[in-house]
Amino acid sequence: MKYQKNITFESLKKKISSYITDEKELNLISKAYNFASEKHFGQKRLTGDDYIIHPLNVAYILTSIKADADTLSAALIHDVMEMCGVKESEIERKFGKNIASLVKGVTTINKLNFSGDSEAVINNQRKILVGLSEDVRVIIIKLADRLNNLQTMYVLSPEKQKETAKETLDILVPIASRLGINSIKQDLEEFCLRYLKPDEYYDIVEKLNATKAERDEAVRRMIDAVDEILNKYGIKHETKGRSKSIYSIYKKLDKGKRFSDIYDLLALRIYVDTEQECYQALGIIHSKFKPKPKRFKDYIAMPKTNMYQSLHTTVFGIDGQLYEIQIRTYDMDKVAEYGIASHWSYKEKGSNVKAAMQNDMEKKLQFFRTIMDLKNTEEDPEEFVKTVKEEVFQNTIYVFTPMGDVIELPKGATPVDFAYKVHSNVGDRTSGAIVNSNMVPLDYELHNEDIVKIITNNKGPSREWLKFVKTTQAKNKIKAYFNRVNKEENLKKGEEALVRELKKRKIPSAEFFDEDNSKKILSELKFNSFEELYIALGSGKILPETVVTANEKEEPSKEERVLEKIGGHESKKVSNGLVSVPGIDEIKVNLAMCCCPVPGDKIIGYITKGYGITIHRIECPNVSSLDERLIKAEWNQTNEKVPTNILIKSNLESNVIIDVVSRANNNEITVNSFSNHKMRDSNTLEMTVLVKDKDQLNKFITSLEMVNNIISVEREIK
Repeated sequence: MKYQKNITFESLKKKISSYITDEKELNLISKAYNFASEKHFGQKRLTGDDYIIHPLNVAYILTSIKADADTLSAALIHDVMEMCGVKESEIERKFGKNIASLVKGVTTINKLNFSGDSEAVINNQRKILVGLSEDVRVIIIKLADRLNNLQTMYVLSPEKQKETAKETLDILVPIASRLGINSIKQDLEEFCLRYLKPDEYYDIVEKLNATKAERDEAVRRMIDAVDEILNKYGIKHETKGRSKSIYSIYKKLDKGKRFSDIYDLLALRIYVDTEQECYQALGIIHSKFKPKPKRFKDYIAMPKTNMYQSLHTTVFGIDGQLYEIQIRTYDMDKVAEYGIASHWSYKEKGSNVKAAMQNDMEKKLQFFRTIMDLKNTEEDPEEFVKTVKEEVFQNTIYVFTPMGDVIELPKGATPVDFAYKVHSNVGDRTSGAIVNSNMVPLDYELHNEDIVKIITNNKGPSREWLKFVKTTQAKNKIKAYFNRVNKEENLKKGEEALVRELKKRKIPSAEFFDEDNSKKILSELKFNSFEELYIALGSGKILPETVVTANEKEEPSKEERVLEKIGGHESKKVSNGLVSVPGIDEIKVNLAMCCCPVPGDKIIGYITKGYGITIHRIECPNVSSLDERLIKAEWNQTNEKVPTNILIKSNLESNVIIDVVSRANNNEITVNSFSNHKMRDSNTLEMTVLVKDKDQLNKFITSLEMVNNIISVEREIK
């Protein structure tokens, strides 16, 4: 799309009126223009143009995808907050909450820097990716804004041009592709190529111009031949020549292809009314023109992620040259050009059509909804950005269920990703996978058109799966499963622990759980329900004796007195037999279950609020975010064994369990439990063992590392 240097609101309004006819909506857009014109009065761009030319061009670009009235209005005033100091409240008062939210969103994105690898950049990338799931129109306006900036970027330094072009290709172009907005995507790509690789860009332009007349004549003759045969069979249609984008040519040349070997420089596009006619036209063309093997793509049966549908084939034409032919319906073409934005036109349809199109749009936007799920579960911004960009920007593959249903996955996805796409219950129960009739490991990388069958049992997922799954959905569901399982296990353990304590103290359950006493206990310990209390008991955050005695006295908790005494520099120590800490007598000291410290480890205590002191290994990541409630701790001399967890990675074909158990016995170590998980190229054995100290554990680990089939041994931190 060309830069409209002399654009006026009247010319813009004429373009808008071609598809928006509602008088109220047209008045809203006029109101937005008048507001923007007033606020930007006297401002100039670096090009020397009046500033208002920029928002007019942004809105003009958006008319190419038939943007709705709210989006066009927001586009016209998108810079008034940043450039004119207008408050969000003023925009909301004049134009409503919806438009104000769009303007604020665009303003926020405009302030973000996406160049480099710093933590700030990663956080900015996170913000724009989250913005996709909150209101996709913010990003669409940003795409149009960036396109107009690229159109006028010749006034900037070469360094700034390259920086902006790279940012656009890295962040915004993949998003435009995912949204299916092809018309804007292609313009962004070509401008970026012009700034980043000017020699290559103009070389392609020169070659295209040199062969244009010849190519136009060849395409015209082929169109005549196609029209003749389709008319003969009564297929109502329209045939047009299609231009190959300069950027797509560059990408093929960059992969080593010669200009003369790019088949789709000669290209046709055929439009018909129905999906059935697409296939009929394809059959007729293949009967007349010999198709080139392995060049047929059915994107109707298997649409692309961005909703794109079409039939693609390459045939030998009447002159022996290769022609790429695309066959699609008019509705498919609309989606191919506008993507997500194609659904803006629903208001011109009936109510049933409107509902159906909105429902379809929601389905197509489901990917962006999963971003919000990940945002709420992924604390690390870098990991969040990495995960989402892998899904947004990666190529897509299509695999089949045994019943022939198509499942869309990112490149590199595994059978576990497939299983969770089918259903979360299938994912949780996955135990094996058969791909194209062959048994494969669960971390096997799936390929296009694989047929995948999932084998299930009732064991549940493995935490090891989180190391290789690719999709946000799979990661979220696996994490949710373990959160749920841990909750259920702790609930049961906690209830059993409290019952034992009551029996020990010979307190009748009916008396303890009467309504008044229950309310006092929950109030004293600050729990909303006994379910929450049981979970805390089961996880070791609170002790049964603390619950039983909760309403017996009002004096400060033992932990509070510890803090008081530490503050007064008292040096008295408290011990649980294994560990000593400064404090008072008889406070409960617990070993953390996340890092399982053993005597000899460097340790530190964390004073919980009412639940005793928890001892962590000093390197435990769960301690790094804790505050001043940390306290020094040291080991006592004792022969008591304590549990700890280790992970043993071994060769796929080997069974090392016998060797592991044997070496545990030789080192006088008790094996408490273990579970084995099979991967693509290895097995992982999760094991809980009882050891006296770190020296004994290290000797055991060293002895395991000497076993031929064992790849690595490490202590686990959950």
